Amino acid sequence: MSIARIMMQAAAGGDSDITPFLSVGHSISPFITIYNQEVDTFTKLSNPATLPASTGRGVAFSSDDTYMAVAHISSPYVTIYKRSGDTFTKLSNPATLPASTGRGVAFSSDDTYMAVGHSSSPFITIYKRSGDTFTKLSNPATLPTSTANGVAFSSDDTYMAGGHSSSPFITIYKRSGDTFTKLSNPATLPTSTANGVAFSSDDTYMAVAHVSSPYVTIYKRSGDTFTKLADPATLPPGTGFGVAFSSDDTYMAVAHATSPYITIYKRSGDTFTKLSNPATLPASSGLDVAFSSDDTYMAVAHVSSPYVTIYKRSGDTFTKLSNPATLPASTGFGVAFSNTGFPQ
Repeated sequence: MSIARIMMQAAAGGDSDITPFLSVGHSISPFITIYNQEVDTFTKLSNPATLPASTGRGVAFSSDDTYMAVAHISSPYVTIYKRSGDTFTKLSNPATLPASTGRGVAFSSDDTYMAVGHSSSPFITIYKRSGDTFTKLSNPATLPTSTANGVAFSSDDTYMAGGHSSSPFITIYKRSGDTFTKLSNPATLPTSTANGVAFSSDDTYMAVAHVSSPYVTIYKRSGDTFTKLADPATLPPGTGFGVAFSSDDTYMAVAHATSPYITIYKRSGDTFTKLSNPATLPASSGLDVAFSSDDTYMAVAHVSSPYVTIYKRSGDTFTKLSNPATLPASTGFGVAFSNTGFPQ
């Protein structure tokens, strides 16, 4: 074990099994590339023994980093791994699979539930976990209206939202036990197909990345009501594909088409102000974005090589790190950091 790894684990509390990871879902085998992190260096792990069946579109870690799930194009449409140290071992498929192409995946914060957004009805499939078994729940009484491209749980696991291809473009559910009940639509909807959705860590805000201007729509929650905020003064310049909040809710980033491919905002109250672009931009359209749990790092998955661009934050400045020695094999569609192993 390197000195850098020892120092990072000591800062995280000294658990020798805690290692920060970064995973990228992509086209071309192995479809998922997993890195471990030693400070600013990201080193590719050996591929899992069993790979996803096809292009990885979305990836997520459970809150305790025991599980990692990949949503992908062909059956079984979601592949779930259990982690032991640096080894990710595929679990048996759920007895009931998503109906078609998996486009997004998310775990609840308590790791009890996992949701997969996919291309055909019911468009969102929700599983309840017991040990290593993921069992499909009954569908919500009201389904999303079309392909769910992104899915997210609120931090308190009360709400789950799916961004989808036809109006109302965002469907928000409130959970009671194992039942997910659709809330009334926000008074102001996203303007077009939603590709990504994220809640702030305090569950006050929800952001939706979508196809047409303003490309990102930000809501403020009061109880079960989500009210659209005024658009940022500077909008992303093209289709929003992915959106993420930093853990402290200070920053929000949108991965999008058209240069600069990533737009980063700093929040003050209900106002989101665009920061200066990083000195080095992603190489092409950003398709997803994620922050590390300590908010020091931000990763963008994108269309062309190097397919993932990793930044280190100092104050409001995001500086590109050197590329990993081994890159994802092709277009990066989804990206996720693990939740543990970072100094808090």
